[in-house]
Amino acid sequence: MTSVDLVAIGEPLVEFNQAKGTDSYLRGHGGDTSNAAIAAARQGARVGYFTALGADPFGESFMQLWAREGVDASAVIRTDQAPTAIYFVTHTERGHEFTYFRAGSAASRLGPADVPAAYLSRAKIVHASGISLAISASACDLVFAAFAHARASGAKVSFDTNLRLKLWPLDRARAVMHAIAAQADYLFPSIDEAAQLTGLDDADAVVDFYLRLGAKAVALKLGPAGALVATADARHRVAGLKVDAVDATGAGDTFVGSFLARVLAGDGLADAARYANAAAALSTTGYGAVAPIPRVDQVRAVLR
Repeated sequence: MTSVDLVAIGEPLVEFNQAKGTDSYLRGHGGDTSNAAIAAARQGARVGYFTALGADPFGESFMQLWAREGVDASAVIRTDQAPTAIYFVTHTERGHEFTYFRAGSAASRLGPADVPAAYLSRAKIVHASGISLAISASACDLVFAAFAHARASGAKVSFDTNLRLKLWPLDRARAVMHAIAAQADYLFPSIDEAAQLTGLDDADAVVDFYLRLGAKAVALKLGPAGALVATADARHRVAGLKVDAVDATGAGDTFVGSFLARVLAGDGLADAARYANAAAALSTTGYGAVAPIPRVDQVRAVLR
């Protein structure tokens, strides 16, 4: 297997997005940690992805996507026993509506026995999100097992809360996410999700909450207002950038992947947050989760 510095774990989903004003759907790729992995790869990091995909054309399209993006997929499991997850985006007078077909997906059937121990042992950071905790009990257990193995191997662990209340009730989400957040070397909540998970809506109070819980570094995503990154010893605010935003679908994932790429490149947390904030802002200037994720030269131009 290829040696990589960042391994992301999760459930990728093929997207069918309704073309506005028609009954036709355009196929794309989604999945928060897959988006983050691609964002990190576009910033120059050596990235791998772990999941399970169906032995179907949708699963094959992800293998081709990661190959194009330079994301190593040598540890990905392919199975003919379960499908690749999909979702549809429809546009109505109420705005975007999402319809998911992910129950029983190949990724949701993963469990602790599937942890690619040797692959994770060579990583410097292992990343997962709250969605994997929510899609099934076995996938939740896999994340805990993967993080335990990563820490035992000397790797750091990274976690993005990505709360999805359609997948599980808030009380369970709080309990499980607080348990995993307490282990995180890098924690990525968003201010809206944090308000639901912690009952707090002040940015400093939120990062204080997670630092007390045990997280080593908290990068709180504030949307158009930027970000707040904090450790027990220091905190830094990054102002939002004004851009012509059209679609924020993958902005949070772009922030996470770009932040981790810069940490791996040797940046301090404040510089990593500034870079990630610029990358996330640029990702909102195009449509879809993957296509508008910027590359290094674009981000550097904005920072200059």
